[in-house]
Amino acid sequence: MTKYIIKGGKPLYGTVEISGAKNAAVAIIPAAMLVDGVCRIENIPQISDVTMLLNILRRLGARVRVVDRHTMDIDCSGVRSARADFDIMTRIRASYYLIGALLGRFGKALVAMPGGCNFGSVRPIDQHVKGFIAMGAQVDVKNGLVSASAPEGLHGADIYLDVASVGATINIMLAAVFAKGVTRIENVAREPHVVDVAGFLNAMGADIRGAGTNVIKIRGVERLSGGSYALIPDQIEAGTYMAAVAGAGGSLLIKNVIPKHMDCITGKLEEMGVHVEEGEDEILVSRSGPLRHINVKTYYYPGFPTDMQPQIATVLCLAQGTSIITEGVWDTRYKYVNELLKMGANVTVDGRKAIIQGVDCLTGASVKAWDLRAGAAMVIAGLCAQGTTEVEGVDYIERGYVDLVGKLKKVGADIESVDVPAEDEEQEIIRIG
Repeated sequence: MTKYIIKGGKPLYGTVEISGAKNAAVAIIPAAMLVDGVCRIENIPQISDVTMLLNILRRLGARVRVVDRHTMDIDCSGVRSARADFDIMTRIRASYYLIGALLGRFGKALVAMPGGCNFGSVRPIDQHVKGFIAMGAQVDVKNGLVSASAPEGLHGADIYLDVASVGATINIMLAAVFAKGVTRIENVAREPHVVDVAGFLNAMGADIRGAGTNVIKIRGVERLSGGSYALIPDQIEAGTYMAAVAGAGGSLLIKNVIPKHMDCITGKLEEMGVHVEEGEDEILVSRSGPLRHINVKTYYYPGFPTDMQPQIATVLCLAQGTSIITEGVWDTRYKYVNELLKMGANVTVDGRKAIIQGVDCLTGASVKAWDLRAGAAMVIAGLCAQGTTEVEGVDYIERGYVDLVGKLKKVGADIESVDVPAEDEEQEIIRIG
């Protein structure tokens, strides 16, 4: 077991370089399955989700060559199987993109239901299935497996999504690349990584228009050929460091960002009294005075991202007055609140709302990362707290953040990653029980 040990109370100063977008990478890597030839993907983040997806592709028969730390050549021309590795599939949420990619390429797919973060509620794929069926596929979800087939081939269709699901938007888009005719998807997600996936596919020869708007049109093509594509910077990683300096204080220059993608986060931090100065591809964030209370409602882009909800909630624990967070995407995403309570936070959850009464300080404690972004929030809490915080469950965090510990240490954080022997962990469990 690995855990992070953080000695808080130190402001952050210096420069942080943002990695490629995790949410774009985990969709574009499966999208490479549609390419007949070598595609070079640049700015790939070195995270465990990427490693697992690359392993799935390798087991399917793809050739993956590491060019450098952030660049890979992927050649899926030798893949012959439409059955993905079940064991790895169940450990990562984004593995469901292989349904659309395999269905689009082979006219069939057999994959396990995806895993990933658990927010305490069911994360359905009904909108994905709805789109596949509209395009002529037969889909069966049973016993943890998804079986999809289109014996007569996929065809264009008009599809209206009941919710602006990122996953469904991308998955249907992948399946539609080779479908006969035109596929029109309405009420689609507009997140930057949706636009990035469309950009990758178009760079390889697809005909996709409207990404970033409410309607995407895909005209089926015969073939995608190889090429090169660089991923966008990670909006949520950048937002996490912005939240960290907002909570801990100090001044950070955050480089390799697209400031326009950060508007929804920047606006809320400025309401709280945080100074944000934008450059062409960098943002300077600083905070020295007290934090003000605000209200936040998460929603689909360009709204405030649900993936930043735990981080902003943690910072608001130290703001003057009462703040209210409303979760507008998931039924619940507040499992991490009990961890904040251990540190002295004053938070009450009522359905989709969290009412946060600011406190003077947080106190270090032993806490757990319940999912990826909640784990990042625990790290931020540790940076802000008085005393020492130990964060367990950091494998969740490492699914989506590149060298979080190393980057924070370079800007003044007192944080270490420590391996705990298995026997110690077992003894601790027995002692607690």
